[in-house]
Amino acid sequence: VQNLIELPPMKSNYALVTGASAGIGTAIAKELADRGYNLVLTARREDRLIQLAKMLEKNYGVKAEFISADLSDLSSCSKIFNFCKSNQLHVDFLVNNAGYGINKKFHETTVKAEVDFINVLSTSVISLTKMFIPDMLRRGSGKIMVVSSIAAFMPPTEYTSILYGPIKTFMNRFVEEMNARYKKNGISATAICPGLTVTEFHEASGAQEFMDKAPSFLKMDPRVVA
Repeated sequence: VQNLIELPPMKSNYALVTGASAGIGTAIAKELADRGYNLVLTARREDRLIQLAKMLEKNYGVKAEFISADLSDLSSCSKIFNFCKSNQLHVDFLVNNAGYGINKKFHETTVKAEVDFINVLSTSVISLTKMFIPDMLRRGSGKIMVVSSIAAFMPPTEYTSILYGPIKTFMNRFVEEMNARYKKNGISATAICPGLTVTEFHEASGAQEFMDKAPSFLKMDPRVVA
């Protein structure tokens, strides 16, 4: 995150953070606010978004808007985009951080559960990027971040969804392609690939046992990731 946000933001522009209500998303929102970015926060849990927005405005003196949305439903991408447009929130920095946990083995899940997983971790990323990049191109600047994972580079493990590693690999390639095509237009894209990060995600995804057994020196604080 450090390299991507080292340039000072324009006071009229906003950073949009998906999955902002906990873990890495909250840590990134705080880091951005500390650097002077106004925020658009989105996640499923509105109560947490309200608390986070109030805290950011009070502690960092920035503007913090929020909209609850479930990115497993792809219509939420349009909902978020239209919210920003109707409120004239110019998104200069798009942080795709939303996560999704599946606490079952592949042969036990429904097709819908796997499609929802793909939507949150990849299809919504593509949709939001496509929606916001035209304005970035018109301004001649913009930043896009994808919170990926070290799982993209690791051998398979039984403790995560069978699609998790492959999707993160795909997201890394997506970022590389975005950079190759749009860097000349002043738009930078990056993927951060944290390792084992202490968040609510592992319990939700059924990987808490793996997290508990991991050596403490391998576990990362979300504030360090941000």
